[in-house]
Amino acid sequence: MVHTGIGYDVHRLVEGRPLWLGGVEIEHTKGLDGHSDADVLLHAICDAVLGAIGEGDIGSYFPPSDPQWKNAPSRIFLEKASELVGNVGGAIVNIDATLIAEAPKILPHVPAMKIAVAQALYISPDQIGIKATTNELLGFLGREEGMAAMAVAAVNLPQ
Repeated sequence: MVHTGIGYDVHRLVEGRPLWLGGVEIEHTKGLDGHSDADVLLHAICDAVLGAIGEGDIGSYFPPSDPQWKNAPSRIFLEKASELVGNVGGAIVNIDATLIAEAPKILPHVPAMKIAVAQALYISPDQIGIKATTNELLGFLGREEGMAAMAVAAVNLPQ
């Protein structure tokens, strides 16, 4: 039986940090602020996968209060989510994710992002959709003060 999960994440943009999106470092004037590498796209995907198997959110496994996750690559979080799917006898069917940001353009980076996500989840890049949209210059996202991401995961679980 296929179960679905939804994930959402948001982080502030700040000077002096690298920008990680979808497991790929992208050239930009600012990076995302967070305890880990703050990869908003991977965090949303992780929450979607965890939701599909009825688990808690990313913070229940990797709390920002735990110093071991300081500047940690978010790939670790996806690998753990994939492990948890396997532990319940499940298989990830597909991931669909959307980044919400005014800049930078991510289209040139999507193939590398799909590969990075696929490797972390032990699935094929063909099972992953990644796209982006702007916030039409509205709100904190439109003012380029932060980025957000949404994701949906489908996981086949035994009955």
